[in-house]
Amino acid sequence: MEKIVDIIEAMAHEKSISLEAAIDAFKEALIKTAKRCTSRSSHFEVTVDMDKKDYKIEQIVTVVKDDDERIKSEPDSVITLDEAREEYGEDIDLGDELRSEFILEEHGRTASYNLFRELQYYIQRQVEQNLFEKYRQKVGSILIGTVNRIDDKDNTFIEIGELKGILSQRNRIKGENFKIGDTVKALLRFVTIDPEFGMILELTRTAPKFLEKLMEREVPEIADNSVEIVASARIPGQRAKLALKTDYPNIDPIGAAVGVKGTRINAVSRELNGENIDCIEYSPIPEVFITRALSPAIIQSVKIIDRKHRKALINITSDQKAKAIGKNGINIRLASMLTGYNLELNEIEGITQRRSDSRSQSREIEKSKNSNALADLFK
Repeated sequence: MEKIVDIIEAMAHEKSISLEAAIDAFKEALIKTAKRCTSRSSHFEVTVDMDKKDYKIEQIVTVVKDDDERIKSEPDSVITLDEAREEYGEDIDLGDELRSEFILEEHGRTASYNLFRELQYYIQRQVEQNLFEKYRQKVGSILIGTVNRIDDKDNTFIEIGELKGILSQRNRIKGENFKIGDTVKALLRFVTIDPEFGMILELTRTAPKFLEKLMEREVPEIADNSVEIVASARIPGQRAKLALKTDYPNIDPIGAAVGVKGTRINAVSRELNGENIDCIEYSPIPEVFITRALSPAIIQSVKIIDRKHRKALINITSDQKAKAIGKNGINIRLASMLTGYNLELNEIEGITQRRSDSRSQSREIEKSKNSNALADLFK
């Protein structure tokens, strides 16, 4: 008896699970084994005393009325009042529990073998549950692993700690190719149970959240919440936009994110296979936010035409329209995703030109020939 309790402690240590979890698994295994020796409808209760290194199994039979449905469905867990009084005495009442000790050792080697098998099963299930909870808490964070297999569907399998992660083709940036042995960073989307592969981690490198987490790693001001990423939008491998804000007047959110000579933003861009990343300063005023989101295009005015359905009309000159739309519509799509507004462009007369400001060492600024541009901004 002492030996098996010692085994429980050893298994808890070996499998890196708590002693309490191992004891619970032991109890479940004892109950399942006892039911195998009697019947599925039998009811058992187990107590384990780790100080005395002892355990006890009790079979419980409940006293019920003669017409109770459980007499037919669970004959080994109930007894009628008349039968109980006849066998145990007249002081028995309805609802009483009759307990008798169940000695597992009396059921031979088959019971011992079944107990060992059940114990292995319940311990393993506890290990898997602990792993599941461990990685479930990491959902939305970056994991690093090593590629160990690529299947015929171009799914990339990545070894991460005790489990395998899967990076499917749709969750990979276009143009990325990995080979066995490569080290890969990816965002954990969720933990799932696959009938073929068991517990696996679904990874992604295309989610906007992956960009945000990379920025958090690279930019200390974002990591310590001095600068906040309010929103992000990506077309993976091509271009992304980040809306940043800060409550600290001495911090430039754009400068902090970009870094000296672009070192920080370039490091993130390299990790994303050369993805271009635009950083803009967030504004709670929708018109201003939309204006900034459409950069590098210079717009003349923004009008919110439907706040409920989040629609905005953008007045823009012909020479800026192509910039606002971007190649294959990428700029306006990203601006729409970033702001959450459906953006409609309205071409107006006028030309927006660049000119040099001599006071800023030829720094280029934007100027519109339309004198009503600022006045029209909030119409």
